[in-house]
Parts: sequence; C-alpha cells; structure tokens
Amino acid sequence: MAVEPLEPREIAERLAELPGWSLEGDRLARTYRLGTHFAATAMVVHIAQVQEELGHHSDLTLGYNTVALTVNTHSVGGAVTVLDFGLARRVEELAPGHGAS
Repeated sequence: MAVEPLEPREIAERLAELPGWSLEGDRLARTYRLGTHFAATAMVVHIAQVQEELGHHSDLTLGYNTVALTVNTHSVGGAVTVLDFGLARRVEELAPGHGAS
C-alpha cells in the first residue's frame, strides 16, 4: 500500500484530534514534560519500541525532564502522512503511563 501526503485540510482535521500536537513546517511536533530525567528516558525507550514495531521513526530529543518528537514521512519527500498520525496516536496512548503532560 503506497502512502500519500495528506492535504492541509486533512492535516488540520487530524491535528484537532491530537491536543498538544502541531504542524511545524513539514513535520508533526509535540513536546512532553515529565517529572524526572529517568521518566523522560524511559519514555524515549518506550517510543523507540513502538517505532520499531510500526517501522516508522520520529526524531526524538531527550531533555532533562522533556521528550520532544518531530515526525514526517521521508519516503514521500518529507511530507506528513497517515503514518505520522498513527505514530502520534500511539505516543499519546503511552504518554500518561510515564506521567507525561
């Protein structure tokens, strides 16, 4: 199944269902705050596991008590696709278990 870039309207509609996520240039983006550096590190490892499962990867930045993600789909020239929103939803599902806000 070939993946196609989403139209701006589709991106806006899907973003409305993901509070905290935004479009920054050609990427979906979100930063989470956590209670400790260890909690942030654990969340990065959990996200990495999900990315391997999906075969779709974001750029992750680990801060002292933050985790930042940006994601787009390289195979379609760096555009936003349904794959990016699938990853974003999975990260949203796991974030509360790490105490992320």
